[in-house]
Amino acid sequence: MPDPTLPQSGAVGESAAQPVPQKRSLVTELPGPRSRELAARRDAAVAGGVSSLMPVFAARAGGGIVVDVDGNHLIDLGSGIAVTTVGHSVPAVVRGVQRQIAEFSHTCFTITPYEGYVAVCEALNRLTPGDFEKRSALFNSGAEAVENAVKIARRATGRDAVVVFDHAYHGRTNLTMAMTAKNMPYKDGFGPFAGEVFRAPMSYPLRDPLGSDGAAAAARAISDIESQVGANRVACLVIEPIQGEGGFIEPAPGFVPALSAWCTANGVVFVADEVQSGFARTGHFFAVEHEGVVPDLVVTAKGIAGGMPLSAVTGRASIMDAAHAGGIGGTYTGNPVSCAAALAAIETIEADGLVEAGRRLGDRLRSFLLDLAAKFPQLVDVRGRGAMQAIEIAVPGSGAPDAGLAARIARHCHRNGVITLTCGTYGNVIRLLPPVTIDDDLLDDALSVLADAFAAEASVTA
Repeated sequence: MPDPTLPQSGAVGESAAQPVPQKRSLVTELPGPRSRELAARRDAAVAGGVSSLMPVFAARAGGGIVVDVDGNHLIDLGSGIAVTTVGHSVPAVVRGVQRQIAEFSHTCFTITPYEGYVAVCEALNRLTPGDFEKRSALFNSGAEAVENAVKIARRATGRDAVVVFDHAYHGRTNLTMAMTAKNMPYKDGFGPFAGEVFRAPMSYPLRDPLGSDGAAAAARAISDIESQVGANRVACLVIEPIQGEGGFIEPAPGFVPALSAWCTANGVVFVADEVQSGFARTGHFFAVEHEGVVPDLVVTAKGIAGGMPLSAVTGRASIMDAAHAGGIGGTYTGNPVSCAAALAAIETIEADGLVEAGRRLGDRLRSFLLDLAAKFPQLVDVRGRGAMQAIEIAVPGSGAPDAGLAARIARHCHRNGVITLTCGTYGNVIRLLPPVTIDDDLLDDALSVLADAFAAEASVTA
């Protein structure tokens, strides 16, 4: 008999071997009774600083659906924050994980290496932009990879300064908190932070006086860097080609290429943080490819391994090899089970044409969101690429960020079985991150709930 104090797999009336139906279905109010029971246990056992967006507890997931412990089927427009890009419980990923865990779960690559780690590095070297010789190193989380990219850049250049941007998010370690812009909830009370981190102005077309002039915005940022830091002190410039937690801000065309060119001219390592935007999420394998930019280093995580924890730094061999032997690594970095999942996820992306699928999904999302914006003046911006789209919510007329309305719209979606995420420096952005494999009917249903949420929570134009 199962121990009632342990989490029970599966949801009501479903076997773990059965595929999850790709349809929204609510059989209880949200949260249901089992989720409420687990919430009480959570409150007594889990640290208060660990928060959760949804009021329900997951039991299963498949494709674009999360099934909670009460048997409710919710449409997932968050993908675990862009992690399950290929969908939940993809057969190829499941098989890869099962095969590997049956062979061995851990040896530590820095002690007894294994082929899976090497194969993932080979794939990353092939897939990331640039036809030069590359090397990769594997880690556990996006923050860990960002931090190691900085370490590698500092070692390669002999410089200390790190340049990041307004609205940036790079992680929750001490160094990456310093690199992250937003105070609450990521940084408040956790300092002092690592030094030699400098922030430059971002191109934010909606709220930037320079608007869509990316070249002018880049010139402004470069002027600030040169006058306040000094080009000869900068080890690396780290930028998200499309910002994630900062609000899915897509800089004006020309901004990123101009910064990349400045880095090349000044011996600065250009680092593309593709943690949230990589692996077919934006209609390219990597978002930086949209403007043909070739970074020196690319940081990846999230969508790399179909739900398993893995991250990487990939880049020019001359830079990556600058770190001394034993200088980078860790006990769990490049775990063999996660490597097996990554190889299966990458194979799925390539074999199933998911880069193009992400592009088509982006066209459908954008068309819907632009139609929605025409009806509701509170929806002041539609932005993003591929299956990484966002809408910004503001007070009509003044343009002041309206985080309250964004939160109410998201909660309406949650109550009706659609997982949506908010983000942004001002908390007024709703982001859509569905699996690129989501089927049309399921996406249409989710978007109808979003439209209903606007109708219920926002006023309609005359």
